[in-house]
Amino acid sequence: MKSDIQIARECQLKPIEEIAHQLHITDQELEPYGHYIGKVSHERMDPDKIAQSNLILVTAITPTKAGVGKTTVSIGLALGLNKIGKSAAVALREPSLGPCFGMKGGAAGGGYAQVLPMESINLHFTGDFHAITSAHNMITALLDNYIYQNRNSCEGLSEVLWKRVLDVNDRSLRNCITGLGGVGNGVPTETGFDITPASEIMAILCLASDLDDLRRRIDNILLGYTKTK
Repeated sequence: MKSDIQIARECQLKPIEEIAHQLHITDQELEPYGHYIGKVSHERMDPDKIAQSNLILVTAITPTKAGVGKTTVSIGLALGLNKIGKSAAVALREPSLGPCFGMKGGAAGGGYAQVLPMESINLHFTGDFHAITSAHNMITALLDNYIYQNRNSCEGLSEVLWKRVLDVNDRSLRNCITGLGGVGNGVPTETGFDITPASEIMAILCLASDLDDLRRRIDNILLGYTKTK
């Protein structure tokens, strides 16, 4: 039985432009990341065509001992539909670095039901997760500065609801204390790190309907409570 990585490396990949053309995506709508990965402009979304299509949602599957779960089933289903002549594409959540690095079955499917190039997908992909992590932690840095500047005023925070995020599920960082080393390094605070997919920024990005809605939702994030709440 071949391993996932053996199957992946034996497969001859098609250029991303060829894949895009099969889906009627023009070169102007495609933003390539190397030879085999690319992003599609959100302007490509057509509500009328979406209304004419069918969506099959695969969710809440308990993985088997062989590692077969939602991702593998979704990929296999899309491959099967295309095999019988249907026009189908699979939409998967970008894998996190936490459970992957080629371990625990990988994060791009498995066996002959996997998305390639596996190594690139497992290691940062197009950088979107990094952008989410950076945006979330920038808010954290601004929040810490607010706490520091208002530590002796009634506008200071009595409770903080916001943690940092990291795209690795590091148990040792789930709960920690920041701001040690003197007053110049901030206010000592009990905090911790969540994994990036659990970030509120990630949830907002998934739920936002457009850029204006994205901004509105970010503006409404609750970071903590002031002493005068």
